[in-house]
Amino acid sequence: MVKNSFMPAISQEKKENNPGSVEFQIFKFTNRIRRLTSHFELHRKDYLSQRGLRKILGKRQRLLSYLSKKDRIRYKKLINQFDIRESQIR
Repeated sequence: MVKNSFMPAISQEKKENNPGSVEFQIFKFTNRIRRLTSHFELHRKDYLSQRGLRKILGKRQRLLSYLSKKDRIRYKKLINQFDIRESQIR
């Protein structure tokens, strides 16, 4: 598992200013998802972590759908910045 390959997309000063923003929360969930995904390459039968991953995916999906309804431009920018697939369910 490579720990330093995760994206430092949001600057440190922006993290300190508003850790409750939707973008920051999606950023944190995306990093956790990528870390867990690389964890599953070694530990395929870690079912408890798989459950946690599904919960994180659901939380991120709810935040993304909220952002797409409120501000479509910020949503598109975030999708492109973090390289996340756009949701097919609306």
